[in-house]
Amino acid sequence: MKRKYPHLSQPITLGNVTFRNRMFASPIGATDITADCVPGDRTRAFYELRAKGGAAAVTISELVVHPETDASHMLHLDLQTVGSLASFTFCADAIRRHGTIPSVEFSHSGQYAGTYMADKNKKQSLTQYGPSDGVRPDGKKVTALTVEQIDDIVARYGETAALAKRAGFEMIMVHGGHTWLLNQFISPYFNHRTDEYGGSFENRMRFTIRVLKAVREAVGPMFPIEFRMSGSELFDGGYDLEEGVRIAQAVEEYVNLIHVSAGSYQFGFFNTHPSMFSPHGVNVYLAAEIKKHVKVPVATIGALNDPAMMEDIIASGKADVVYMGRALLADPFLPEKIVSGNDDKIVKCLRCFTCMAERPTTQTRRCTVNPLIGREIEGTEVPPAARKKKVLVAGGGVAGLKAAVTAAQRGHQVILCEKSDQPGGILKCEQAIDFKHEMYELGIVLEAQARNEGVEIRCNTEVTADYVEKEGADVLILALGSNPILPPLPGIGGDNVVVVNNYYLEKEKVGDSVVVLGGGLAGCECAIHLAQEGKQVHLVEMRDTLAPDANIRHRPILMQMIEKYVTAHTGYQGLQITKEGVLCKTAAGEEVLVPGTSVICAVGQRSNREGIEALRNAAPIVREIGDCVKPGNITAAIYQGYHAGLDI
Repeated sequence: MKRKYPHLSQPITLGNVTFRNRMFASPIGATDITADCVPGDRTRAFYELRAKGGAAAVTISELVVHPETDASHMLHLDLQTVGSLASFTFCADAIRRHGTIPSVEFSHSGQYAGTYMADKNKKQSLTQYGPSDGVRPDGKKVTALTVEQIDDIVARYGETAALAKRAGFEMIMVHGGHTWLLNQFISPYFNHRTDEYGGSFENRMRFTIRVLKAVREAVGPMFPIEFRMSGSELFDGGYDLEEGVRIAQAVEEYVNLIHVSAGSYQFGFFNTHPSMFSPHGVNVYLAAEIKKHVKVPVATIGALNDPAMMEDIIASGKADVVYMGRALLADPFLPEKIVSGNDDKIVKCLRCFTCMAERPTTQTRRCTVNPLIGREIEGTEVPPAARKKKVLVAGGGVAGLKAAVTAAQRGHQVILCEKSDQPGGILKCEQAIDFKHEMYELGIVLEAQARNEGVEIRCNTEVTADYVEKEGADVLILALGSNPILPPLPGIGGDNVVVVNNYYLEKEKVGDSVVVLGGGLAGCECAIHLAQEGKQVHLVEMRDTLAPDANIRHRPILMQMIEKYVTAHTGYQGLQITKEGVLCKTAAGEEVLVPGTSVICAVGQRSNREGIEALRNAAPIVREIGDCVKPGNITAAIYQGYHAGLDI
């Protein structure tokens, strides 16, 4: 057949290994690491799902090669720990049996040891080793590695490489970017040594070159080795792209693939992991420039999920391989859909950072749009139902659509009723905010999935108890959502007031001077959008903190954007809305007018409990899901909808 994306679908050979296409799964941290620092069963299943989905390579993340100087609770591979080699072998097997090449990332955190540890007290007790003595910005002391320690680390890279090859891994990625140890030695910002490992470019590269030589000696001449680097550190005092080119040239004779990422852990988390506020492919230019100056293949990464964009990257010669991380959590079958020409069925990553927020918070993984992530061991297939039932879903938002899709996949007869003229629920609101458009697209994809699975969708249909009885439903799933809270303020019903849920319908009512009333996640994101359109925006929040409902990864970039674009007022209680703005009372009791000819009301949502009470006994089995239970987020709606469908 003629491939829709022929360059992405084309195999590539690195060393003596042929990869089936140009789409690789980037290393993402394990979901369950045992007390002995080996991968558990959940971790194996976590990586296996992306292999099932058609990625050409799946890389297990951050195997710490030298625990003595990097005491993070991450993966270790050695012969001393009973079960260590076996656990890694099972992981490699699980990836390889689906036609995917298993790879493993070798890492050393250096002065950032303990980054992902949940026990912050234990993290503070670790010795942080780096190239030079010093103090981190957070006040943590950094101790310089001795030459003897460097020698031992180099030797351990080789020993671990031999074990990884024995376990069945067919490629090794050496992590030399993102301010981990090798990058710390390469970077003039971190490396202030005066011996053979510091000073000149050649000296700063010496540690990395020795590591690559040790790995090569351990695995042989044709075994694929990949070097992961930051094309530029992207902060003042760090190295730039010109030096990134020199780094790539220095390592190319020792490796088969140069993986060009960006940024640093300390100064550029959102450069390395582009947020929803950044363009897709924002870091591709780094790989494209480095590729001009080296002879080995080059890989690129950075918020890539659009097939046309990735096809162009390969076809135009910007890179030879595209890596995806979060995109393959959202849809592990993205590569298979691209190769088979079913790219219209891709569920796109929202770049909401839910997956990354779970790691430091709960030591697990979770994805907003994919309820399987981190729970793959519990089953990745929807089993057929033993007895087919008639299922009526009331509400066509995220939770209702996901429940309908899952129930239909089980073989049930499913009818979904939506009281408005279009499914999608609160996701419809996101179509007017450019950096959240993929959330709007999620509603479209879920609706398409529902129709494809045979769900009968009835719009402009409100479900009543009589309606349920007439349909004779065996199961009623209530996904009635929530309603916006309207504070009882004088002027709230004025023509200059727009409820945030209705902004996409009433954009023309919003002038060039706006007050956003409510500083939660929805209010903050709306304020940023309006300010980026060139409007003067004031954000009013009665609490002392903005966006406490944002996750710990998304909130920092959100606050950066607020500081850049919006005038925020915390501790301000709204008293009255006028044509000139919102009259507020400050924490000190002073009355002030926050100016704005338009007001966006974004003070929160309230569960539709009235609708629940009217339908609680309308069918033999009634299940409540989503915002009608408790106003939440897309993650909760997807998860509850999926499991409600499974339970029938």
